[in-house]
Amino acid sequence: MSKVRKQTWRFDQPIYLGATGTVVGPLEARGPLSASFDKCYEHLNCGQKSWTEAERALLRRSISFCLAKAGKAEGDIDLFLAGDLMDQTVTSNFIARESRIPFLGMFGACSTSMETLATGAMLVDSGFADNVLCAVSSHNATAERQFRYPTEYGGPTKLTQTFTVTGAGAALLTKEPGKVKVKEATIGRVIDWGINDAANLGTAMAPAAADTIWTHFQDTGRTPDDYDLVVTGDLSAVGSPILDEILLEKGLDISSVHQDCGTMIYTSDQPVSAGGSGCACSAVVTFGYLFNRLAEGSLKRVLVVATGALLNSSTPKEKDTIPCIAHAVLLESAKEG
Repeated sequence: MSKVRKQTWRFDQPIYLGATGTVVGPLEARGPLSASFDKCYEHLNCGQKSWTEAERALLRRSISFCLAKAGKAEGDIDLFLAGDLMDQTVTSNFIARESRIPFLGMFGACSTSMETLATGAMLVDSGFADNVLCAVSSHNATAERQFRYPTEYGGPTKLTQTFTVTGAGAALLTKEPGKVKVKEATIGRVIDWGINDAANLGTAMAPAAADTIWTHFQDTGRTPDDYDLVVTGDLSAVGSPILDEILLEKGLDISSVHQDCGTMIYTSDQPVSAGGSGCACSAVVTFGYLFNRLAEGSLKRVLVVATGALLNSSTPKEKDTIPCIAHAVLLESAKEG
């Protein structure tokens, strides 16, 4: 691995996404990307007795799909990197307890999908692991209960509010040749724009996304024309235009290639306010829809920029401002032509 200028890692060894697994809840199953997911649950409880157990079921099933498609057993995996939105990343911890794979818990809020992927690729490239399993999860009912109000409360939502995606995504990183390569990662800085409204996270996260994207292009010397897509994680319909405007003021126009996972996963008439968010938002879109398109070669180069609001359950009550971060991973199709 080599460092490119300020914040970007370039992986010297060929690193591949050997396989992926994606599982979603009922609302995501009715969205435009439903055909790209491995399993869609019909009910929010996923056949479990509690919301926390439902989230574990999501993560467990996404890992099962990923390993089955890769032809790997848990004993073949050197490291398990995972994270979620629950206090102390408890969902990931419980699944790691079941798997018995050496485990590193990760937390970058909704940016965790690309944080695990960047860290895992670094470990494979450096020779510390041959097969690394990266996974994240989120569940609307567990996240809303922790950061806002229980869904059973039926409280009103603001138009700026994002909707936590119910789902989980897993990916296997390996040097074994595959259809999608992990080429680079740009590690973001914590940016705080002074926003303290947990119902307006798209606006809060946009400057962090802008900082990471600007740094990536400065580090690599590329332009947006070199990419098929620059995909942000969960800025939603509110944060996405703010991101484009910030970068345009700096002389960087990504509007022709920019899409957001939070607006891709739902249709405009679904009851999700500004769009999707949560650890699973960028994960299921990337490991499902984008992975499939890269594998078939209809997309050649995609920069995935997962964004995260680094708040906890007490932050909104205390009116603290919300620090945010964004991590970017460059994925390329390994298909020739």
